[in-house]
Amino acid sequence: MHYSRLCAMLIDCKTSDVDDAAHYWSQALGRAVDSNHPGSRGNYRMLETPPDEPIVQIQRVDHESRVHVDIETDNIPAEVARLEKLGAKVVDRLERWIVMQAPTGQRFCVVRVQRPGFPKNANRWD
Repeated sequence: MHYSRLCAMLIDCKTSDVDDAAHYWSQALGRAVDSNHPGSRGNYRMLETPPDEPIVQIQRVDHESRVHVDIETDNIPAEVARLEKLGAKVVDRLERWIVMQAPTGQRFCVVRVQRPGFPKNANRWD
């Protein structure tokens, strides 16, 4: 048995200045950039997010700009196996997360628990 839930919306920006991108999305979404958040470092900037809502993170990337979701789980291998049974494929195994591709073509990530209150609002999988 394990749990998983929608964790985050990541806005991938092919840009040389992640701070400019974060400023734009901060203004567009009406959420301040949280520069004190531990996730605001290097190529990443966090926007302030209420605790019961998915995280919004801006990230500088080399690939095309897009939006992707993260699924957080207390058991990454079990969640990846569950999603593979649904037709998703592993694209890349990184140190702390797995990049997958849905059978419909979208890429997404399976990550360790990121938000407080887990497993509130999570699905339980046997």
